[in-house]
Amino acid sequence: MIKPLLVNIFRFVFLVVLQVFFLPNLSVYNLAIPFLYVLFILLLPIDISIFLLYILSFLMGFTIDAFSNTIGLHTASCIFLAFCRINVLKVMVPKGNEFFPEPSIKNFGFRWFITYCSILVLLHHLFLFNVEYFRISEFFSVSLKAIISGIYTLFLIVLSQYLFGSRKMR
Repeated sequence: MIKPLLVNIFRFVFLVVLQVFFLPNLSVYNLAIPFLYVLFILLLPIDISIFLLYILSFLMGFTIDAFSNTIGLHTASCIFLAFCRINVLKVMVPKGNEFFPEPSIKNFGFRWFITYCSILVLLHHLFLFNVEYFRISEFFSVSLKAIISGIYTLFLIVLSQYLFGSRKMR
């Protein structure tokens, strides 16, 4: 009980520091902007209560907003991501695999994890960028930027799973 709590606290702090201080320097021509902090919400335990999921998502988004001076943009995106995560997991978690503590490559395999993350990262980025720009005239260019940033973020998520995940794969 205490180990998953400590792991998630460390993950929260690490991803906030990484997102605020290092990842803005890794944007590619302001076209591909990585938002690796979504990994915290994606890796929360499958059986987490919905209330706690929303609270943790709010805290992650609020913390990023506080450091980025974006007044609610990331908070709204994280809450939207939490809502989508609940519905995606209802559809994607195979019966009998509910006992795994977190959705990760080591627990569900590469194909399942990449599908799960692709759907959620793309939805998060589309919501985030379209709320940020909020112009119908720029919908397609903003959506393209969201897709490219989503692919970049997805690459960093998979890379982090292989670098920091357990060596025991399914």
